[in-house]
Amino acid sequence: MPYFLLKSYGAVGSGGDICGDRWLKMEKKGVKWGMRVFYTFNKDTLGKGVRMFLGTHEPRLDEKGRLILPAKFREELSPGLVITKGQERCLYVFPAAEFAHITETLRQAPVTAKAARDYSRVMFAGAHDEIPDRQGRITIPQSLRTYAALEKECVVIGANTRVEIWDSTSWNQYLADREKGFADVSEEVFPGLF
Repeated sequence: MPYFLLKSYGAVGSGGDICGDRWLKMEKKGVKWGMRVFYTFNKDTLGKGVRMFLGTHEPRLDEKGRLILPAKFREELSPGLVITKGQERCLYVFPAAEFAHITETLRQAPVTAKAARDYSRVMFAGAHDEIPDRQGRITIPQSLRTYAALEKECVVIGANTRVEIWDSTSWNQYLADREKGFADVSEEVFPGLF
């Protein structure tokens, strides 16, 4: 199956150098996405240049379908965000600027590739844009709550450039299924990095 290089980029700024590429591979079962990003920072800006979401938080969904974002995520998400369906029945929350970047990347996928069309349709049809209120609350539409089986107890995790919202039971089961494999990895998962 062919690989398509979607974007190569490089930038040099006061925070250091950023370079990498994004690619996709068409497979029988769908689209396999890949991304390599390399950062180098100078000592004056270490930790200030690239924003990433980290950690696990356990907010509750209120009766109106609202969720309070973790305080440490609010600044990055306050200009606007997009919530959409994610893999493993969680929800992905992207800063609006990151979602715009993903949109541009998906535009470059060939329209003739069925897997790319299918992925785009599900992702964009389920997407909901929002600006958090002053308390950092977002409203999750019923269709997305149903998709992720969100009731009251939720888990919000930082997943690098995005935030994920999980039903608490689903997250705990996912973690229980994956943590042993994570702890037992004895080969490189990301060549040259880990």
